Amino acid sequence: MFELVKMTVRVNPIHLYFLLATVVYAQTVEEIYVKANEMVVLLCPDYRGYNHGGANLTWTSYTTQEMDLTNMSSAEQRKMDMLVLGSNLVILKASVNHQGNYSCSLGSGSSQSWFMLTVYITLSREYEEMIQYSETCYTQESCKLHCPDANSPSKNTPNITRNSITWHKDGKSLPEDRFLNEGTVYYLSSTEKKDRGVYTCTRSYLYLDQIYNMSFTVVLDVQPRKTDKRAVIKSPHENEIFEVDLGSTNVINCTADLYSDFDVVSWMVGNSFAETNNNLSVFYNSTRDNDSEEMTASLVFTKVSEEDLSKRYTCKLESASQNPALVSINLVQKEHRSYVPLSVSIVGILVVMVITVVSYVKFKIDITLFLRDTLGCHSSTSDGKSYDAFLMCYTSDTDAGLDAHDRKWLENVLEEKFGYSLCLYDRDVLPGKAVAEAVLDCIKESRMVVLVPTSADLDSGSGLLSAIHEALVERQTHLVFIKTETKKVSRSGSLPEILQHLGEAGHCVTWNGINSKPPSSSFWKQLRYYLPATHHPPKLWLLPQTIHDVNMIC
Repeated sequence: MFELVKMTVRVNPIHLYFLLATVVYAQTVEEIYVKANEMVVLLCPDYRGYNHGGANLTWTSYTTQEMDLTNMSSAEQRKMDMLVLGSNLVILKASVNHQGNYSCSLGSGSSQSWFMLTVYITLSREYEEMIQYSETCYTQESCKLHCPDANSPSKNTPNITRNSITWHKDGKSLPEDRFLNEGTVYYLSSTEKKDRGVYTCTRSYLYLDQIYNMSFTVVLDVQPRKTDKRAVIKSPHENEIFEVDLGSTNVINCTADLYSDFDVVSWMVGNSFAETNNNLSVFYNSTRDNDSEEMTASLVFTKVSEEDLSKRYTCKLESASQNPALVSINLVQKEHRSYVPLSVSIVGILVVMVITVVSYVKFKIDITLFLRDTLGCHSSTSDGKSYDAFLMCYTSDTDAGLDAHDRKWLENVLEEKFGYSLCLYDRDVLPGKAVAEAVLDCIKESRMVVLVPTSADLDSGSGLLSAIHEALVERQTHLVFIKTETKKVSRSGSLPEILQHLGEAGHCVTWNGINSKPPSSSFWKQLRYYLPATHHPPKLWLLPQTIHDVNMIC
């Protein structure tokens, strides 16, 4: 920008002084930083004490090429988003095209002021310190944050009106009731630590019905009141006991809040200061957190010995503004608890659980029946069914099925001894109905179907299995399948296959002839276990008389 020319001249010493002063002054450059799309004002200094002699002020731009901004028309200036208003050069909306050097001069340009304008889009660390303003306030005291007015239009700038000032913190608007002096000041009546942070104030200006903004960043640092703050040890507490293992590595931290940069935290072993040499068996090291103003001194035992247990350890905080603070601790050997009783207890619990599970699996039928009979545990819920079970005969291909006497015994014991409500074909089905339809109605009204084997010569109803097999599967009817010990299923025909499927779908109970008749036999226990609980307690039952002639239809 400046060309250095070597010449030899003879001048008056006084003239030489004024010449050098003018050159040095002219080369003083004011650096200005502005965010893109915001307003900025370059103010030509007021040369007080200097006789202007009626000279006009000239603004010159050196951004792309040298341009005389003063001699441009208002329309040309507006097209460039620039205005020359008196001693002010106003850039309404800064962009990278405005970045560069500017100068203002009076008359022939002997008195010239220089400006270097930098326009940034994003705030980087390069510009952060240059554009931020810092304030420090103290807790529980009032605080005022002033919105800077650097490079802003003055109140008497022609055609530009100051509109409003808003404040934000971390992108959130701040309450307007804390704004003072038309928003130029943000006031905190009692400052708290949470008020620390970055604040942004935005000045708005009106020019030709359009708003233009200027934003400034104020960083607030909140410090504790000097009258209240003291350096203190936060941990450990006095005479605190630390359990350690002999031969192990242990670290004990002493943390303190500091008051000044000259506060120091260290450890003492007995009456002597511990060393920071990490080759020793006992040493300490310290770290300081400047953000939280904390310091931690760590006492390190590389291998705890019995001799270490007999010594006393003290954390010492030394401060230039107060008396030293001391906190002493004690080391004791950690007691190792015996886990034998616990192991025995766990094994005992596991054994009891196994025995309980095995016993339940083995005696679950007896347990279930005991609860039903002895404790009176009967079903209390209503499912809309009229019968507990429907007894239905099926044909056995041998003569080993239940005869009429055994089937009658089965019905009497279930109804009279154990209190079950049974649906019997020959007793509970009204005459005149189709057999298949009547059987399906009985199944629908019963909670379970009990299939009773009968010999081939008494085949009443057994042929219905093929007809109702699909209905049983579709309704997912609960089945109990009674079979005889000597039963042999023929491999020819479709009926044995149906019996096989039904047997697999339900629960099987084996009738062993005379051995199954006593109510205490395993047959009755299994049958009752699979049957649902009765809705009513069993009636008083007397041993029925011997039945000689029975004509029964299942």
